[in-house]
Parts: sequence; C-alpha cells; structure tokens
Amino acid sequence: MQTARPKYIAGIAGRMLLLLFLVSVLSFVLIVKAPIDPLVSYIGTESTLSEEAKDEIVRHWGLDAPLPARYANWVKNVLRGDFGMSIAYKRPVISVIRDRFSYSVVLMMLAWTFSGLLGYAAGVFAGLRKGGLFDGVIKLFCLVLQSAPTFWLGLLILSFFSVRLGLFPFGMAVPAGKLAADVTLGDRIYHLILPLFTLTIVSIGKITLFTRQKLIEIMNSDYILFARARGESDRQLVFRHILRNTALPAVTLQFSSFSELFGGMALAETVFSYPGVGTATTTAALSGDAPLLLGIALISALFVFSGNLIANILYGVVDPRLREGGDYV
Repeated sequence: MQTARPKYIAGIAGRMLLLLFLVSVLSFVLIVKAPIDPLVSYIGTESTLSEEAKDEIVRHWGLDAPLPARYANWVKNVLRGDFGMSIAYKRPVISVIRDRFSYSVVLMMLAWTFSGLLGYAAGVFAGLRKGGLFDGVIKLFCLVLQSAPTFWLGLLILSFFSVRLGLFPFGMAVPAGKLAADVTLGDRIYHLILPLFTLTIVSIGKITLFTRQKLIEIMNSDYILFARARGESDRQLVFRHILRNTALPAVTLQFSSFSELFGGMALAETVFSYPGVGTATTTAALSGDAPLLLGIALISALFVFSGNLIANILYGVVDPRLREGGDYV
C-alpha cells in the first residue's frame, strides 16, 4: 500500500496553517471593528465607575493600542494558551471552550457519521433505481432538506416530538434539576436524540444527491457496459465496480462538509438549548464577548481545517492520481 511522504503532508499542513492565520486576522479585525465596545460589555451600561477607572481598564487591556499591536499581543497570548477572560461566563475562554466542546464534538461527530452512512446508502439505492418511486421520494426529500433552514426544521421537530407527542425533552443535555452525580448515560443519550436527529437529516441531503448522481454516471460508463457484456450480474457490478468508485468521492464530500456541519450545529444547539459551542457562540455574540468569539472562531477553524487535512491526506493515500505534486513510496 502506498503511503504519503512527509513532504506531501507538510505541504498540505503548511497551506492549512496559512489559512488559519488568515482566518485569525480576519476574525480579529471584524470583531474589533464591530459595533461592540468591550469596555461597556465588561462593566455594563449602568456602571458608576469613574472615568479614571475606565481609562485604567482600557490601558490594562491595551484597547488604546494600534490594531496591529493589539493583534500581535493577542497572538502572543494565544500561543501561550491564554485566550483571555470570557465576559459572559466570567471564566477563562479556553475553559469555556473546553467544557462546551466536549458536548459539541459528540453531537457533531455522531451526526457526521450517521449522515454520511445513511446518505451514502440512500444515494446508492436511489441511483440503482433511477426513475422509480424510491428514487423520486429520495430526491424530493433531499431537495426539501437542502432548502429548509436548520433553525426552522429544529423548531418543527421540537414542536412535534416534544410538544405534541411528549416523547422527548424540550432541550438541554441533562434533566433539569438533577444532580450531576445522578445523571446517567441514558439521560445524556435521551437528551441528545433530537439535536442529533435534526443535525443528521439536515446534513444528509448533499451526500445522498451526490452519491446518486455519481452512481448514475458510473452505470452509464463504458467499463460498466463492458462488464455487463462479460456477463457480470448487478450484484457483482455493485461490489466490484460501483462501491469502489463512489466511496472515495463520498468520503471526500463528507470531510469537506465539516464547515457546513459546524454552522448547522450552532443553530441546532440554540433551538434545543444544548450546552455546546453553538449556544456559547450565541451567548458571546449577544453579550459582546469579544474574547470568547475570537477563541471560538479560531478553535472552530482549526477543527474544520483538521477535517480538510485528513481528507487531503486520504486523497493521496487512496488514489495517487490525486496527489498534488507529492511523491509516494
């Protein structure tokens, strides 16, 4: 089996680090230039602090320094692991992100896995039955999901399964009023079902339609016609040719959907009051918590780029024709 040399991986990682740097610059500039006064967010609009005290806070935070100097100071602190203090949560930003990310990672990775597996299977079956009833239903279902906002879809699911049927809780990650020591794994899974279901079906449409179209193209290719002429059955065609040639593009698309999944996760968590990074982002935006917003932007970009890095490495390992100037052994 061929493996990618370190030079190939280093090239991809270098591009990802450059993109991460650009994201940090853009995020810092946008948040600093936004109509958010960090001093007012920290002390409140009805503060009785004197002007001298306010000036002291401004000097302590370096808010009176030029923008490049403020960015350089922020980067220096980030490299030391200091993302600042969250205004909304009154805790270190890295502590807030660490606690919230543990919830979001479980939700996102499960939704990513289920949407990939179910979407790929649905796309294969729809493509094999092109023009049939199942194919038509799948296409309509996916097109509706592609056009439906995550927030609206989450509200519908919450209204139906929680309000009308009463089958699931209204939100949160654990039962309200229950001591942390008494919370069981079953409680956590029970509260995870609706957010997971919402995020899965929102993410399933693209992979399904892509796999279906790719399979149809393969079925009409010359080597499939040649395989049929040799007497291969439909089952042999699927396992020998179709799955092999549709799996890699499907994996590629699924890895590249990390960023969209992250955006959908934020909306789904807000609807279900799930205590992940998404709800922390909403809280930070509403309270003008610039340090937390910057920390979440950086960590989110790093997570998304990591997924893209894994995908790029898999391209070269699985199919050397896709290598981007890299050598293989």
